[in-house]
Amino acid sequence: MNIQELKPAEGSRKDKKRVGRGIGSGHGKTSTRGHKGQYARSGTGIKPGFEGGQMPLQRRLPKRGFTNIFKKEYAIVNIKELNEFDNDTVITQELLMEHGRIKDVKDGLKVLGDGELNKRLTVRANIFSKSAIEKIERAGGKAEVI
Repeated sequence: MNIQELKPAEGSRKDKKRVGRGIGSGHGKTSTRGHKGQYARSGTGIKPGFEGGQMPLQRRLPKRGFTNIFKKEYAIVNIKELNEFDNDTVITQELLMEHGRIKDVKDGLKVLGDGELNKRLTVRANIFSKSAIEKIERAGGKAEVI
């Protein structure tokens, strides 16, 4: 088989429907639009969510709550995840991103105290929970707020 002999599978390719090309084509006169009505007019098109004049769903449903634009969202890491690092390592946001522990720094790094820490580490983060600070210091490390 040569490249010039290749052709698409039977029935997989169809010609475009050509409308408005005379009565003999079967798609002439009204050009498949039917007689009168909204869809027969030129330049129309209904917007997404339009329900024919009925009150649309997005206006029928009640509004609830709000979004606080000042909310801070932190990248979170637990104490147990830091056991993979060697003793006396300085843990930073960049190091955690390299190791795939966090994807995005967001507004900073928050260390939570879930699990146990068996290594002596220096952890630099924006926020620590009380239990995280306790466990880091109990293991002989330091918790530094940046």
